[in-house]
Amino acid sequence: MIKKNSILHGDSLELLKQIPDKSIDLVFADPPYNLQLKDTLYRPDQTTVEAVTNDWDKFDTYQAYDNFSLLWLKESKRVLRDGGALWVIGSYHNILRLGTSIQNLGFWILNDIIWHKTNPMPNFRGTRFTNAHETLLWCTTARKAKYTFNYQNLKELNEGKQMRSDWHIPICAGKERLRESNNQRSHPTQKPEALLYRILVSSTNKGDIVLDPFLGSGTTAVMAKKLQRNFIGFEQDKGYINLAKKRLKQTKVLADEVVTMAKSRKDLPKVPFGELVEQGIIPPGAVLTDKKEKFKATVSFDGSLKIKDISGSMTNFPILTINSRGPGCDSYGTVGKAGGSPISEEAAGPLSPPPAMARAAPPPTAATPTRPQSSQFVPPPSAATPAAALRFCFFNNALGGSSSSIVQARISISVIRPSTFPS
Repeated sequence: MIKKNSILHGDSLELLKQIPDKSIDLVFADPPYNLQLKDTLYRPDQTTVEAVTNDWDKFDTYQAYDNFSLLWLKESKRVLRDGGALWVIGSYHNILRLGTSIQNLGFWILNDIIWHKTNPMPNFRGTRFTNAHETLLWCTTARKAKYTFNYQNLKELNEGKQMRSDWHIPICAGKERLRESNNQRSHPTQKPEALLYRILVSSTNKGDIVLDPFLGSGTTAVMAKKLQRNFIGFEQDKGYINLAKKRLKQTKVLADEVVTMAKSRKDLPKVPFGELVEQGIIPPGAVLTDKKEKFKATVSFDGSLKIKDISGSMTNFPILTINSRGPGCDSYGTVGKAGGSPISEEAAGPLSPPPAMARAAPPPTAATPTRPQSSQFVPPPSAATPAAALRFCFFNNALGGSSSSIVQARISISVIRPSTFPS
């Protein structure tokens, strides 16, 4: 039985057979590229280029390479849990062949990622374009598999914008590049830590098991340890294993509060719409409107909605949940589930009536409610406050079509009958 957080010396094809079925959360593979380099490369000053000429990157024929690839990919499919992730990196020499094998084995490719090298090695001969990128294939076990994708964390990494499929990351250089005493590279294809950092943040969670069948200098294991993931690595070169273990000893584990994953809206706690009615947060008789107030639905005592002669649950009226952030869509308090635990806190401006309802706003001398600082729900003002001045925004996942809960979209509630509020 292979233990977690271990590096094993040997043939990855044989070691893979020792891993139980469906026990791995993510496989990252940086396999031989089959570069087929034959001649020595020189710089313009006639110094030798450090190329990949190792025996482990040499195959006699394309068919031999394909056979090798199929073997480790089949084992990777077996050991991955349902919905697990396979990340494979390669260049134009091998990535197309790997992609064919991946699809033939039933993996589902979710994205191809372009690793744009911001500091690539030049094409010294001047006979081709500079190879300034490599390709990553992000796959899961089947088309309908429920895979991990930490969208919100990636968005934070990208300054609040969706993470794109072109990643601008420099190759290993400076202090990160491992070198021998003679200044030669310790490993010819050492991957930058930033690349593995982004991969693990995107598709693993704390405590997941990450397998690298071609561990090399150990970047995958180092980043897994740092991010509180478990790792298993295979490597046939004892020198590379020593490099990896040395790096691991120098790696500090990030604290729990640092590696806590941000939850997406779909993962936040959910509260049935009917519970909001029962607790008087959205009282019977309240009216829900769409953004333009074209449609209005009255909330019944049982939480159902009624538009003229049509009745149904919240999920039957998704149009009523669509409302953008803006004037009149400011939350008065944070809605909490039973027990007082807050569901979500949304940054918004001070409470104010929407422009379309300004005529019904309270006179200047009237007391204006202020935003409560507590994370608990605070009941709205009393019935004496004009109804049109009360505007509340809650979360609802009706757009997802699964249940009426407080999560994704925003609904605007205009209280037409203030007398229905509890005193």
